[in-house]
Amino acid sequence: MTQDNLIEFKTPESQECFSDALSDLVRQGARQIIAQAVEAELSEFLGQYQGLKDDNGRQVVVRNGYLPARTIATGIGEVAVQVPKVRDRSGSGIKFNSLLLPPYLKRSRSVEEVLPWLYLKGISTGDFSEALSALLGQQAKGLSAATISRLKAKWQQEQQVWQVRSLRAKRYIYVWADGIYFNIREEERQCILVMIGVTDTGYKELLGMAAGYRESELSWKALMLQLKDQGLQYDPLLAIGDGALGFWKALPQVWSTTQKQRCWVHKTANVLNKLPKNLQPNAKSALWEIYRAQTKSDANQAFNRFIKTYQSKYPEATDCLDKDRDVLLGFYDFPAEPWQHIRSTNPIESTFATVRLRTDKTRGAISNGTILPLVFKLIQSAQKRWLRIRGFKHLGDVIEGVQFKDGIRLEQKHTDLNEQQKAA
Repeated sequence: MTQDNLIEFKTPESQECFSDALSDLVRQGARQIIAQAVEAELSEFLGQYQGLKDDNGRQVVVRNGYLPARTIATGIGEVAVQVPKVRDRSGSGIKFNSLLLPPYLKRSRSVEEVLPWLYLKGISTGDFSEALSALLGQQAKGLSAATISRLKAKWQQEQQVWQVRSLRAKRYIYVWADGIYFNIREEERQCILVMIGVTDTGYKELLGMAAGYRESELSWKALMLQLKDQGLQYDPLLAIGDGALGFWKALPQVWSTTQKQRCWVHKTANVLNKLPKNLQPNAKSALWEIYRAQTKSDANQAFNRFIKTYQSKYPEATDCLDKDRDVLLGFYDFPAEPWQHIRSTNPIESTFATVRLRTDKTRGAISNGTILPLVFKLIQSAQKRWLRIRGFKHLGDVIEGVQFKDGIRLEQKHTDLNEQQKAA
């Protein structure tokens, strides 16, 4: 028998054969864990639309097979995954996007991101090493319970240093504000107030974060005053948020010159909730026509059309919309390129989506003292992937007070009109 043949005919006890069998077993376990997690995501997603039915009484959003299988590189090699998909019978474009397995994910997360994610998910410190070894391979070595505790202490120190950093050299043009709630061990649900700002160079940054009592005026005011104490000299030019009254009451007390923009995503949901389900698809399209209009004049026409259509039978829905008309259309006085960013809180909501999903099902895994550092680490990791805002080249004009009308610099608009008149 040749040396080559000796290599080919391995016994079951050989190291190579044992290693391959173990790797296959681990990969199979990883596939099962991932599949279960994604199924849990899907169940939660379908639950949001459980009450939405068509004229025949059928569920509008139902599961509809799977997307094509793909592989993700992990510490134990490539793991095959499949993401389920849904069917939207209403035709309104409802889709299921897994936050655990987004389309762009090609490899498993780094230890830096996975540790706070697992802790928020509810895995105890002692189980980290076992949970991580299947996903991260060599990176998980040495992650004992004591090591994890030291890492958590390090996150807390980093968050405390960040909390008192100097903002004297910073200027923020746009600011998104929102609150996120967490289940805290043996306590009331904790609300974390978060602000994300756009710098004068167009980059998004985590600006402020604090534990608050619900989303009260006092909590938001304290956070904004803290930012001033850190050296923030200039008021942001535009603040974007949902209908939480606490933030809007606190805003003029601290940032008196900041303009307001109410989030269209939240407002749309609030208005639709006051209409019968069979009217919601058409009403949603009518609302879409308002904030997608090219000019404020066109937006007001669509606004009036919506009011006239639904006011007689559904005054609660139209009152909910009409009372915030001015602050819903404020984005028209800013450059057009970033409109899709500044007319809603999506930039901050997309960051919170992952955090919310990871914490909604926790069972006493987090305490009041650990929640801020964990959220800080998750947002800090997300910040590495944030893109520069569109239209950043206009930020200098915005800072200098140049006026914009319907998204166009006013001087430029007058020049364009003069040229058109000359051409005519």
